[in-house]
Amino acid sequence: MSKKRIAISVGDLNGVGIEIALKAHKEVSALCAPIYCINSYMLNQACELLDVSVPSDFVLHEVEGSFNIKEGCVDKNAGRYSYDSFLSAIKLCEAKETEAVVTMPIHKEAWMLAGLRYKGHTDMLRDYFKKDAIMMLGCEKMFVALFTEHIPLKDVASAVQYKKLKEFFLALHNSIPKESVAVLGLNPHAGDNGVLGDEELRITKAIKSANKKIGFEQFVGPLVPDTAFTPHAREKYRYFVAMYHDQGLAPLKALYFDESINVSLNLPIIRTSVDHGTAFDIAYKGNANTLSYINAIKSGILMLRTKTNSSVFGGMD
Repeated sequence: MSKKRIAISVGDLNGVGIEIALKAHKEVSALCAPIYCINSYMLNQACELLDVSVPSDFVLHEVEGSFNIKEGCVDKNAGRYSYDSFLSAIKLCEAKETEAVVTMPIHKEAWMLAGLRYKGHTDMLRDYFKKDAIMMLGCEKMFVALFTEHIPLKDVASAVQYKKLKEFFLALHNSIPKESVAVLGLNPHAGDNGVLGDEELRITKAIKSANKKIGFEQFVGPLVPDTAFTPHAREKYRYFVAMYHDQGLAPLKALYFDESINVSLNLPIIRTSVDHGTAFDIAYKGNANTLSYINAIKSGILMLRTKTNSSVFGGMD
């Protein structure tokens, strides 16, 4: 079987992404044919800082632009380059020159400083493809889909609306195996029947409506958030829907930080990513962990082989 061609978006070059790509290149090259979206000038600069040589089989898709790498710093030039690398990877996939995209971490503030209006990869993908992309993170043991992502906490309650929730559940159903999904409530005690908030009434209505449309009881809840991730609950469910970013990702990263990945569902291309940030505190110190990146590569390959997003949820080990 021929190796799948995967475009690698290098992320913020002031962070750990390029170190991870170089460190894992031999293992990744045994799994697929990676094409790195970076030019030789920027790659050589990064290699000098890391005191490593460029691998002889490191295939580049040249992305224009040059700047001085500032290890561990938030910088508009690095932000712009990470965006350009990502856009190049998407276009390679659209042109069928590669078959999937795997992304290294970007820095949201650096994107803002560069004048970019997107809050991150998924936000850009949603606008680029005019599709309601779903951000889902996890590993084989547990996955968390986020109903709201990078919005202020004060805006979450008003965003929890019946119609959008129902659409979200139906799109998620089409992207994952037909297993039960635990849906978290928004409020403490899942609202205590309206005593602590009424958002759960909308969540319940959306769950019932989506399940009726699907034809079976796939979505369960709303569950009380502070007990949703106990060992007993995780014996019953592998899939969870969180109403907001930290509600779902705090427990996920406490349990499975190193091995988790990020995957964008409900899109015309396959995109997986590391499930960590730029790690500026350890940038260019040689200490970056490659496990999340390798799992993202493996997941992208599995999705390609089965032509379904649901294949990402197994077989990464």
